[in-house]
Amino acid sequence: MNDLAWIETTLTGARPQAMGALLRYFRDLDRAEEAFQEACLRAIKTWPVNGPPRDPAAWLIFVGRNAALDSVRRDSRNTALPADEAISDLGDAEADMAERLDDSHYRDDILRLMFICCHPDLPATQQVALALRIVSGLSVREIASAFLVNEKAMEQRITRAKRRVTEANVPFGAPGAVERAERLAAVAAMIYLIFNEGYSASGGDMHVREPLCSEAIRLARLLLRLFPAEPEVMGLLALMLLQHARTPARIDGDGNIVLLDEQNRSLWNRDMITEGLALVDKAMRHRKPGAYQVQAAIAALHARASKPEETDWQEINLLYQMLERLQPSPIIRLNRAVAVLKTQGPEAALLLVEPLAERLSNYFYFHGVRGALLKELGREREARTAFDKAISLARTPAEAAHIRHQIDRLITDSKPKAKSA
Repeated sequence: MNDLAWIETTLTGARPQAMGALLRYFRDLDRAEEAFQEACLRAIKTWPVNGPPRDPAAWLIFVGRNAALDSVRRDSRNTALPADEAISDLGDAEADMAERLDDSHYRDDILRLMFICCHPDLPATQQVALALRIVSGLSVREIASAFLVNEKAMEQRITRAKRRVTEANVPFGAPGAVERAERLAAVAAMIYLIFNEGYSASGGDMHVREPLCSEAIRLARLLLRLFPAEPEVMGLLALMLLQHARTPARIDGDGNIVLLDEQNRSLWNRDMITEGLALVDKAMRHRKPGAYQVQAAIAALHARASKPEETDWQEINLLYQMLERLQPSPIIRLNRAVAVLKTQGPEAALLLVEPLAERLSNYFYFHGVRGALLKELGREREARTAFDKAISLARTPAEAAHIRHQIDRLITDSKPKAKSA
């Protein structure tokens, strides 16, 4: 048990359940985080010696709770501990809460915690950022990257959210059916951000980030059981299944990124694709289009194409136009540029991309796409500059290696060809 990477993976997977229990016990975000971090430090010290516990989450809850109580006693020797009603027995609290729930499927501690974080007293951006920090343990840097803001701004946003939860005396109990419906959009957005963090990072740290994708899909399944007639939840689950189905083909044996058109489609997970396609069809029958459904429909067109040349790029372009109307975003416009490249050529695609420069100046993918389009147009020097910028913004070694490969091809293509004898 000397594999620290395995320990980190285990701690990441156990975090949501442990945090849910510790937060319910202490009713304090900072205290719960400190308790969990202390438990993690002790796990790193003791697990390599004693071996992993049978139930890592339960171990972390027990150790974290005791460490936090010890800290409380040290910090307030002259102050009485909170009354039993404030920090009741963990098992009893869990049983009482389960009895109060109006839906047996809502007993999942992690999903409950997500709804708590998405309290309407918080602005939407703070809801999602707080939940990504508390529930999934993403770093401030990772969350800032997902929101396309700098780390300092995101740290302030999360701090404000914590303070607001404390000052507003936000209850840590499970919300009722009406409150759940009101918070649905924020929870769905959070689940998709968790998935995207795992999916986008899988090229560089696949063995670590894979659990994030699986956890997001699991949470979406639970969400669908809570809202079985909601087409956007169907679309969300379908989208993640269809994207995650490509994972085995996204990275080659050397850890390099494989672009969609170059992937070995026989490696795609057909079971996930079948389930995803069925969910897309079911969602569309409701005739209530939403952003997740449209994105899932785009993913479905890729999944249905047995070869890259069979992809219906015209339909994908139309779907991206619909998605822009539903959810205007520079990233959606950037993704649409790829469809425009396939249907109208690099010049038309570049016309879409160039106006996004200011808003996406710190986004790796923007500079990568722009560099590829400039390369297609024969503007090698500008392409090289764009690729260099993309490398400087790459979040994983695989992303950086992919761009370096593009630069190598650019240099090779620009060399004078030897004349044949």
